[in-house]
Amino acid sequence: MKEFFEGIGYFFEEILMMPFSALAELERESWWLANTVSWLCILILIVALGYWIKQLRIFEANGEEDKSQTAHSFLGKNQQ
Repeated sequence: MKEFFEGIGYFFEEILMMPFSALAELERESWWLANTVSWLCILILIVALGYWIKQLRIFEANGEEDKSQTAHSFLGKNQQ
C-alpha cells in the first residue's frame, strides 16, 4: 500500500509539476525570460476580461439581461 501512495506522490511531484520545475530552472538562467510567461498570462487575462465586459455591455444595451431576483434558478428555489 505504501508503494501506491509513493507512486501517487511521484506522479504529482515529478510529472504534473514538470512545467513549474522547468520554469524555476529557467528563472535561474534568465529572470526576464521566465517572467515573460507571467506577463503573457496577465495580458491574456486582460484581453479576456475586456472581451467579457464588452459582451456584458452588448447584452445590457439590447435589453437581454435578466435583472430579476429569480434570474438564476438557485436564487429562487427556497423562496416561496
